[in-house]
Amino acid sequence: TLRAGRHAAYLAGGCVRDMLLGREPKDYDVVTDAPPARVEELFPDALGVGAQFGVMLVRREGAQVEVATFRSDHAYLDGRRPSAVTFTSSAEQDVRRRDFTINGLLWDPATEQVLDYVGGRADLQARLVRAIGDPLERIAEDGLRMMRAVRFAARLNFEIEPATLDAISRQSAAIERVAVERVRDELVRILTEGGARRGLELLDRGGLLGQLLPEVSAMKGVEQPPEFHPEGDVWTHTMLMLEMMEQPSPTLAMGVLLHDVGKPPTFRVAERIRFDGHVEVGVAMASQILSRLRFARRQIERIVDLVRHHLRFKDAPQMRQSTLKKFLRLEGFEEHLELHRVDCLSSHRNLENYEIVYRAWKSLPAEVIRPPRLLTGHDLIAAGYVPGPQFQKILEAVEEAQLESSVASREDALALVRRRFPALPEEPPAS
Repeated sequence: TLRAGRHAAYLAGGCVRDMLLGREPKDYDVVTDAPPARVEELFPDALGVGAQFGVMLVRREGAQVEVATFRSDHAYLDGRRPSAVTFTSSAEQDVRRRDFTINGLLWDPATEQVLDYVGGRADLQARLVRAIGDPLERIAEDGLRMMRAVRFAARLNFEIEPATLDAISRQSAAIERVAVERVRDELVRILTEGGARRGLELLDRGGLLGQLLPEVSAMKGVEQPPEFHPEGDVWTHTMLMLEMMEQPSPTLAMGVLLHDVGKPPTFRVAERIRFDGHVEVGVAMASQILSRLRFARRQIERIVDLVRHHLRFKDAPQMRQSTLKKFLRLEGFEEHLELHRVDCLSSHRNLENYEIVYRAWKSLPAEVIRPPRLLTGHDLIAAGYVPGPQFQKILEAVEEAQLESSVASREDALALVRRRFPALPEEPPAS
């Protein structure tokens, strides 16, 4: 439609990069010399998602395509967006304002040719992430580009071009000026889009890890007992776990990253290396870190639970049935299993406890793990019990007996209650 309207129009950015790498693009962006008003004229249902920057959203057959007008950017005063833009008819001028050469390629569907004004094809061949123009200027425009460089290098298994990496190292402190939510989202992408270990190592090399997650950086050089951790220090162990993850959720990825965060501050050497209380310390630290990064409350709860319970698998052979069943009904238990699996494989490689819990999780029906309640408070009142704090204790005892398979009916439950909690006469009211 744009071409029929006598406008230049190309696919641009990440979709072109992915097409040339033989990857399926997540979405497609179009650039054109048509100004926003003309795009709206050609596509009356277009939405102006960033019209002041020349970006319109066109929806067709379930797909959403951003159509952006060629532009040059004015100064970035807020460290994120240009203060103003000037629309232009030059595709090259538009490309030269972008972040990295591999994202600065255009594809002409009419001729099936690539337009490359910045050496992006050569950098794809060389497997390099290189800033367009002066890397210090590109980073000064938007500090999040430092983390984006890491993400692309990690996901694509590319190197960061030396001058670009040097600029990141020199400007790493500027990441503190980027909105926390944007940093958090980029960190999650690094951890979940592939190459998580490489991403963390590149964040470290670029000086960003110490700025964002000093608690994780502190894992380096913290030795562990070799009989349990022949792989080495806490950092090495955590990096191996990140490497083993396969398409993790954000909560699992953060749980893996932070599961041993309490070890550095609890390290001591007695008869051997010890980390007394590292789980409790780690729970508190993880909660603080996640709050600092402004994760959602439910995500914080899930990730902190992964840290809190990651050592419980060692008790599986001795667990009572009731304890095991309560363990299995933790929300998102598959993530607890996966964290423990990679924890074992990146250290002693003994999966016996994992297998015990996994078999129980797969074989026990939901109604056995979380059985329907046999008694309620109304039943206790009908049986002559006076409402009070003791009710919770009584009902918990009944549930415990259910989980241990020692009661299976309402009558059994009432008999247990009468044996263990003799009803007390109601006290007369004070005169």
